Amino acid sequence: MTLEILTSDSLASIRHGFFTRKGGASSGVFQGLNCGTGSTDQSAIVAINRERAAAAMGLGVAHLVTVNQVHSADVVALDAVPAERARADAMVTRTPGLGLGILTADCQPVLFADRRARVIGAAHAGWRGALSGVLEATLDAMEALGARRQDIVAVIGPTISQTAYEVGPEFLDTFLADDAGNGRFFAGGKGDRVMFDLPSFGLHRLRAAGIGHAEWTGHCTYVQPDRFYSFRRTTHAGEADYGRLISIIRL
Repeated sequence: MTLEILTSDSLASIRHGFFTRKGGASSGVFQGLNCGTGSTDQSAIVAINRERAAAAMGLGVAHLVTVNQVHSADVVALDAVPAERARADAMVTRTPGLGLGILTADCQPVLFADRRARVIGAAHAGWRGALSGVLEATLDAMEALGARRQDIVAVIGPTISQTAYEVGPEFLDTFLADDAGNGRFFAGGKGDRVMFDLPSFGLHRLRAAGIGHAEWTGHCTYVQPDRFYSFRRTTHAGEADYGRLISIIRL
């Protein structure tokens, strides 16, 4: 099956892609393009999937860089393929031929570019990372490489939408303690439950930080099981594990 790669016109001059699960070699609950080395899928099959994704971006898999994602606000600046994977949740570079890859299964994959300065970035922004400032930290790191904030474009790829993201009152309290205005990203649910709008929160953080342009592709990982992996959907279904989607940007 052919790979399905979602792109944004806002990043049209920079090679990039938000890959769906279609076109991979994995089977069972991982059916499709599972690129998560942290899953219990067969490592050889995951390697094949990563090679396919890298090739689709015109890269050898050795030049596809991913990090050990830990839901932090930590960013690494790269000028070459690192000797080992860093513990971080975002990467930036101005080096041609490096592919920055982010793995997700409900969290936000965010791809960044300043096309004039030729600086790119990629971030994994779940609720913890977004609240901790990983998006703003990525902008700071891009500026350190010569980008200008007002020239940076960021695109949020497939992520869980508000209609599928039910949370408890303690979750809401965490956001309100950070900023009382964060209440706007929650809607009423059943009983004491509320529904959280992760992509709107991500867009808000980016725009408040002074980015030139930010958008979401509009794809919800939870509601389209044939296209996207979803941690929350897997949990609700009682499945043993789940695949990880990959999003890549390169110069």
